[in-house]
Amino acid sequence: MVNGQVVLTAFMGLFLVAVVAWLTRLDSWRTYSPAGGGGYGDDSATVHSEKPSGVIRWLTTVDHKDIGILYGAYAVVAFAWGGLSVMVMRLELSYPGTTIISADTYNALLTSHGITMLFLFGTPIIAAFANYLLPLMIGADDMAFPRINAIAFWLLPPAALLVWAGLIFGPFVDGIAGAQTSWTMYPPLSADSTVAGTPAGDAGALNPGADLMMLGLHLSGISATMGAINFIATIFTERGEDVGWHNLDIFSWTMLTQSGLILFAFPLLGSALLMLLADRNLDTLFFDPAGGGPILWQHLFWFFGHPEVYILVLPPMGIISYVLPRFAGRKLFGFKFVVYSTLAIGVLSFGVWAHHMFASGMDPRLESAFMAVTLSIAIPSAVKVFNWITTLWNGSIRLNAPMLFCLGFVSNFIIGGVTGVFLGAVPVNQVLHETYYVIGHFHYIVMGAIGFAVFAGLYYWFPLYTGRMYQQRLAKWHFWLSMIGTNLTFFAMIFLGYGGMPRRYANYELTIGPQALFTDLHQFTTIGAIILMIGQIIFVYNFIISWLEGPKVRDGDPWNLDEHGMKTKEWEWFEQNKILPMTDGGEPEGEGGSARTDGGEPVEDVDGANGDDVDARPDDTR
Repeated sequence: MVNGQVVLTAFMGLFLVAVVAWLTRLDSWRTYSPAGGGGYGDDSATVHSEKPSGVIRWLTTVDHKDIGILYGAYAVVAFAWGGLSVMVMRLELSYPGTTIISADTYNALLTSHGITMLFLFGTPIIAAFANYLLPLMIGADDMAFPRINAIAFWLLPPAALLVWAGLIFGPFVDGIAGAQTSWTMYPPLSADSTVAGTPAGDAGALNPGADLMMLGLHLSGISATMGAINFIATIFTERGEDVGWHNLDIFSWTMLTQSGLILFAFPLLGSALLMLLADRNLDTLFFDPAGGGPILWQHLFWFFGHPEVYILVLPPMGIISYVLPRFAGRKLFGFKFVVYSTLAIGVLSFGVWAHHMFASGMDPRLESAFMAVTLSIAIPSAVKVFNWITTLWNGSIRLNAPMLFCLGFVSNFIIGGVTGVFLGAVPVNQVLHETYYVIGHFHYIVMGAIGFAVFAGLYYWFPLYTGRMYQQRLAKWHFWLSMIGTNLTFFAMIFLGYGGMPRRYANYELTIGPQALFTDLHQFTTIGAIILMIGQIIFVYNFIISWLEGPKVRDGDPWNLDEHGMKTKEWEWFEQNKILPMTDGGEPEGEGGSARTDGGEPVEDVDGANGDDVDARPDDTR
């Protein structure tokens, strides 16, 4: 068996070598014009007539569309890891006592699940949409810094390996295990934890898995910051001549606001993580009671942590504001107010962090101030909800899969938002703090809102990035299973919180208290999670099969947007390039300049896997 510190040293050494090797490729950050990207580029650009094929293409690409697909594939893998880990946890909680896994394993899965879903799925899936679509929406050639864009992505796979290293190597290597700090990493436990998750003391050995997790988290933050700089530079400097601030689309506005939040929030997290690593390995006292104190970590972490919630939710709000009007047959009601509310959320998000600390002994006068700001930030969110509902009013609504997920988003977001308002009130927070009520509220936002917006976007733009159409009946099954599973899972958690069930407990075997009620509600939650998982399995099956074998889309307006004057720039690009960007990177052939798919082969009139005519638009009733 190998010593954990040796593994840590070797792992980081290999990573640094890989980074140096990648940096040697940076001969020019901006001189790139993507082949097959719609004929963009200027005289100073270095034009590549064709891309490499196979794996080399994906390892070396700097095309924003390719990088968007890489982000998406990475996020799906992270989503699967986080989902499977939480399913093991839910099965363990179906009955009191230790049934399937030990408390140590439960705590390690809990930590991995939280960090994976927030940092390895949430932020990258948003970057997937933004990388692929934002340049098309604003008429840009590519991202402002294509090579930095590629570096930002390639920092993420090693970040994931570092975060998961303790769980991966733990069964095979002595002295290392998955971090058991929870995703919030509160000291003093996180500053002094062993493989068993207990305080190390003077003679104990620290868990290298926790160090690796913190390094991976720091690396993901560097990636997000590089991406944010790129998005801001792209929106400011790469817009087409016909795109000004007055007609910038709502998704780009939310990405601009989100990127600004990242610039202010993630560097603080990185600094705090470095201080925590120093406490663990260099005997500093940043968060030791004899020095700065554990409360200092809470202030630093939550000053990042609550803007992080809006970093994750603002772009999905932009997706809903973008997609919902297309299937309501009306322009977004009160567009300017949606933009203003987005900017207001961005500003106010940095003034509410301490509502996570109402139970920490804070001065009541400070609690009152943070309560007031916390309640006030609900106002711009409510503005968006009223604008979405008003957009639907008297609209020509089509209940395709993207629209169903938009409606599900609005419904779940209302529940998640209202439960959050209660937590913002100090007296209520004192009762419900660190209970399952907090988990229910948070997951209504993360899964019920953000997840549903992601699915709405994936289905809406599916023809754009695949050139094919998905199986619509399976997509609706995905929606209904997700909607039922989400509400059954997380509404039961709300009641668990009202009953006083503490969060982060691997075992609720009680000598006093409502154990029978807790058992019933946990079983309802587990059943809901299983239903939710079945829905995601259907999604993955439909997604992969449709991408490979779905009916090819020959119409440049697959959603019939022209009927209501709702066709946007990305669909104009789609129509101009005939079905999808060229997979072989070659130049368009033929007098019409139309791109071809499948390695340049002409598109034929073929039937899809389900026998539908490829010219037919999605049927609203199927």
